[in-house]
Amino acid sequence: MASKRDYYEVLGVDKKASADEIKSAYRKLALKWHPDRWVNGTDAEKKTAEENFKEAAEAYSVLSDADKRAKYDQFGFAAEQMGGGAGGFDFGGMDINDFLRNIFGGSFGFDFGGGSFGGFGGFGGASEPQQRVLRGRDIRTSVKLTLEEIANGCDKEISLERARPCPDCGGRGAKSEADIKTCPTCNGQGRVRQQTRSLFGVGYTIGICPQCQGEGKIITNPCRRCNGTGLERKREMVRVHIPAGVEDGMQLTIRGEGHAAPRGGVNGDLLLVINELPHPQLQRDGNNLFHTRIISVLDAMLGCEVSVPCLDGSYKVKVEPGTQSGTVVKLRGKGLPSVQGYGRGTGDLYVKFQVWVPHKLSREEKEALEKMKGSSSFQPDLTREDKATFDKVKNIF
Repeated sequence: MASKRDYYEVLGVDKKASADEIKSAYRKLALKWHPDRWVNGTDAEKKTAEENFKEAAEAYSVLSDADKRAKYDQFGFAAEQMGGGAGGFDFGGMDINDFLRNIFGGSFGFDFGGGSFGGFGGFGGASEPQQRVLRGRDIRTSVKLTLEEIANGCDKEISLERARPCPDCGGRGAKSEADIKTCPTCNGQGRVRQQTRSLFGVGYTIGICPQCQGEGKIITNPCRRCNGTGLERKREMVRVHIPAGVEDGMQLTIRGEGHAAPRGGVNGDLLLVINELPHPQLQRDGNNLFHTRIISVLDAMLGCEVSVPCLDGSYKVKVEPGTQSGTVVKLRGKGLPSVQGYGRGTGDLYVKFQVWVPHKLSREEKEALEKMKGSSSFQPDLTREDKATFDKVKNIF
């Protein structure tokens, strides 16, 4: 397993870098490696972007916190680990409060009323989490596609009614920045600590601030146009790319094209469900296509050439003399491609021949056929190929 890189090296900053320099470096890396920017990249590029994005986020989560950064500067990665020792545990220089905050993500603590626990004093004082980031709601809609569009992939324009930032306040919800104040209940943290009691003592949980709903800010003078929501509904056209090979019922996620979030939050996603339109001559099963072609009994006996519909036009297929009803011919590579990341290659087109026998014959035709009836060529004598053909008919279509 590859060793972890130094957090300062990951962000590309000096060990004496200020908090603002660390924040600026992380923002640049987050913009560069955000998965949404690599949605059209190769599988290898997507994987690299995801790993680099997570690595930068982990580095920033440590170096942006003064306490975590101090411990990291002193102990390196060992600050995150628990060492063993005779007669107890070795916390690598950390007291038990810091160790438990690392285990529980700084979200709660216990207070045993000043008693002891395993030789240590009571512990508590959980650190407060960052304020809540708002996210817009997702939008779910459908798009109709023909087999031709599915075969090649296409771009579609989708009409959506969605929440967008208010043009008067820019999505702030207030007339000006001066009308947005720090929440007095949570002091801008978006969370409040609540006390709970249990058999083990008094516990603390972190919950969303009831006054600001986790935003850390309150609006004193709401925008009149949006009534303080920061949003208004608009109908817009969204152009989306549909990859080749999608199937009926499949759902595509278009990042950031859902409802906007107030106060500069993260947009929701557009969930696009595929509705495949039926083809008049072709049926689909996975990546393969099927077509039934009716030929006359004379064409089956003498052989001929027929035109078969394909998604990229028509294709000439030779009917061999003596073709039996139910014979299947495979046109390799004339099916549908696999969706990128969900399979390989392209399917095939299977053509099934059905022999049509006339219901009525003229006197002359009957007389001609009666003369041929006694010929050995018209007596059933199944060859190995004939038997194989009839066996296939039992299991196909």
